[in-house]
Amino acid sequence: MIKKLFKMRKILIPFLPLIFAFIFNEYFIYHFVIGRCSWPKIKENENEFTNVMILADTHLLGIRHGHWFDKLRREWQMRRSFQTAISWLSPDAVFFLGDLFDEGQWADDQQFDIYANRFDQLFSVPETTKRFVAVGNHDVGFHYALMPHHLDRFSRRFNIDPTVEYVNIGGNHFIIVNSMAMEQDGCKLCHQAEETIKALKGKFDCALLEDCEEKLSGGYSRPILMQHFPLFRKNDEICEFETDLAPPSLRSQIFREKWECISKESTDFLVKSLRPRAVFGGHSHFTCSKFWEAPYNFWEYTISSFSWRNNRWPSFLLLKVSPKQLKVQKCHLPCEHTVIWIYALATLLSISLIFINFFLWWSNNRTISFRRVSTKIS
Repeated sequence: MIKKLFKMRKILIPFLPLIFAFIFNEYFIYHFVIGRCSWPKIKENENEFTNVMILADTHLLGIRHGHWFDKLRREWQMRRSFQTAISWLSPDAVFFLGDLFDEGQWADDQQFDIYANRFDQLFSVPETTKRFVAVGNHDVGFHYALMPHHLDRFSRRFNIDPTVEYVNIGGNHFIIVNSMAMEQDGCKLCHQAEETIKALKGKFDCALLEDCEEKLSGGYSRPILMQHFPLFRKNDEICEFETDLAPPSLRSQIFREKWECISKESTDFLVKSLRPRAVFGGHSHFTCSKFWEAPYNFWEYTISSFSWRNNRWPSFLLLKVSPKQLKVQKCHLPCEHTVIWIYALATLLSISLIFINFFLWWSNNRTISFRRVSTKIS
């Protein structure tokens, strides 16, 4: 028995680098990287602030374009990243800014329920954390292909308004906008969204007046806009300097209105009506931050995809907000290239140990054979 265990140990030793690499890459690396994230620093009145985590473009794979290994790999990465972030950071609320699914616009009702159940499993949150989602084009389709039934089932499943949703968290006003309803082409969906925004504008304008009868919970503060598409911009070359921007070839590509961003007209309508103090979006799969100067005076943040399938170095945002202050901090997930390099180095080390063991075994056998031959001659 002891001899067998000794032999087993000798066999396993060359594979130890791969075993350790697997354990580190599939579990500990998430704690090592995300554990270093922290909420933006506030000097005083910490209890007045709400902690909000914001991510985008999870793109859970479906049955059309998703290879089983690709699906397994990406979903495990997102599950471990998200659950590690929740355990370390304990946010008060989490926002998912659209494209929860990669093939939601093509799924029948049964497939959609499967996708939605899978999303709930991967991105479950504690009862103390509120979860909100915005609808993306991959969830229900672009405006030209959007079917009312698809939007209705998404809205019912995730308990959101199909056009514009107002949410109050800790006295902070969040407005979640359906980007596909911002076409301003007179369709029923767009008309409903525009009317809701005008009604919200009336409430915020009224709240500025002392004799306003309809008070806002927490008092007046400029709202925070959440949507899937970015506001109108020419391309990503205007983004403030970051370490994880889109590649130069993509940054220079011109954005098509209503495809890569909402139209200039819809952008003007939103920012003039709501006067947001910050805008958050996704869709482009790469990070971007842009300051809108006077008379608007707010930062717009585009959040990278949460999945390695769309971005090798994903990130999410941490928002610390009160009615008077707002601070943002970016948090990165493990870089996929780092994980690949760790596996590659572990594989080379294991192969080297296998060759060393083989050489020692061959040398030992050769020595024994030589001794036997020498003994016979003697």
